[in-house]
Amino acid sequence: MTGRFLLRRTLQALIVLAGASIISFVILRMIPGDPAVLMLPESATPQEVQALRSSMGLDRPVWVQYGTYMKQMVVGNFGVSLSRGVPVGKLLVQHLPNTALLAVTAEVIALVISVPLGLMAGARQNSLFDYTTSVITLLGQSVPTFWLGMMLILVFAVILHVVPTSGFGTWKHLILPSVTLAVYNLALTARLMRSSTLDAYNNDYVRTARAKGLSESTVLFKHVFRNAVIPTITMVGLDFGSLLGGAIITETLFSWPGLGFLTVQSIFFRDYPVVQGLVFLSAVTFVVINLIVDVLYAVVDPRIVVDS
Repeated sequence: MTGRFLLRRTLQALIVLAGASIISFVILRMIPGDPAVLMLPESATPQEVQALRSSMGLDRPVWVQYGTYMKQMVVGNFGVSLSRGVPVGKLLVQHLPNTALLAVTAEVIALVISVPLGLMAGARQNSLFDYTTSVITLLGQSVPTFWLGMMLILVFAVILHVVPTSGFGTWKHLILPSVTLAVYNLALTARLMRSSTLDAYNNDYVRTARAKGLSESTVLFKHVFRNAVIPTITMVGLDFGSLLGGAIITETLFSWPGLGFLTVQSIFFRDYPVVQGLVFLSAVTFVVINLIVDVLYAVVDPRIVVDS
């Protein structure tokens, strides 16, 4: 691992963060609706609306607002929520652990099942196990998340009464949303792992290992798995980053008080500071996770650092 490699990745990360801040800032202000109008009662006069807009700085030019926003961001100040009147950083800190808990649980479920499933399916190509795995993973990728969540609620909460329908507080509340989130990632990772395993089996080093008289299990776990898992690391990193950014549909469906649920509420109220903070946090999450993935790449295969 070289310092030049890390420096290049870090500079790329800073460019991504700057681009994300600009795009989110501009797009939010293109959404129809005035935060001041949404915050005030319907009986509010135009003068009252204008006074509120002025107090929040929304009457200033966009580039001036962006400059103020960036000055605050540099010192870690995300501003104050327009609809709640509390610091955005405080809201993020309150909701992030809930999303992290949900994301980690869903990712663990997906990895524990998908990696060995895809590896075994690739090792047993064209077998009944392989065909069954392919059908199941295809279904897992095809089923819409919101439909799956509603079916799980109907079966396990409404009919069987074994878990709550929604909410937060106990480990039982975590079961349905985490399984709902895990299914798609599980299917995607298993299919990718199977494909990577098949590609690895076609390489010369596998034929050489077999020619040396190594057992199939040794070839599979010592040679095939190590090379097949590299694309999976990338996919897992991206999936986990999206989960940490806030699983909007799942959190809204199960009333899970995480970043996704906060995002929906903030967009509805045109709460610019909160949405900007959420977008920036999501961008930072993706950048950090991608940096970790790059480091893991270099650990698994040092040639990547040389080729980069």
